[in-house]
Amino acid sequence: MKVLLFGATGMVGQGVLLECLRDERVEQVLAVGRTPVGRQHAKLREVVRPDLSDLSPDDLAGYDACFFCVGVSAAGMREADYRRITYDLTLAVVRQLSDLTFVYVSGQGTDSSEHGRMMWARVKGATENALLALPLRSFMFRPGFIQPMHGVRSKTRLYAAIYRASGPLFPMLRRLFPRHFTTTEVMGRAMIEVAAHGTPKRVLETPDINKIGATG
Repeated sequence: MKVLLFGATGMVGQGVLLECLRDERVEQVLAVGRTPVGRQHAKLREVVRPDLSDLSPDDLAGYDACFFCVGVSAAGMREADYRRITYDLTLAVVRQLSDLTFVYVSGQGTDSSEHGRMMWARVKGATENALLALPLRSFMFRPGFIQPMHGVRSKTRLYAAIYRASGPLFPMLRRLFPRHFTTTEVMGRAMIEVAAHGTPKRVLETPDINKIGATG
């Protein structure tokens, strides 16, 4: 399997990249991002572009799956700016793809009606709905709290500090709230499994992700 990976320098993307490099089913990964991933591996190639929507068809041809892990926090952002990064960029990329499996990292609480009070949830809902309407094998991943594994770190200072402080509590929290917790490792394994074998559900919540990732 050949995989396109967008957002490989973010926390989720780092975890997905690690699993792709470890999994024998993945023969090649093309990491597409604004900055280099800072890692070398026989399977790994990179395309670095300041504008991720400015890609040539040759950059994206010949792949079996696309894992789209690009995302930003909506805190302090205007809806128009958040929509440009979340909705517009995603659709600009996906419209250049064909005949592959597209896995989009959304979030727990996404508003499919697009009319709720939470801005980020409305925009994520609109993005999901647009993807699901396209003639593409697409799957929406809606993780809740994600525990970074194997040295993965968030680029956001506040989030990184929260993860460091709460790290010792993760095992207990996962036992108490299993429907809301997953890990970067499980996310990556679940994406690879969905790309390889599909799944009946196209919108996957945390329990679905954990179940698939446990068997991947």
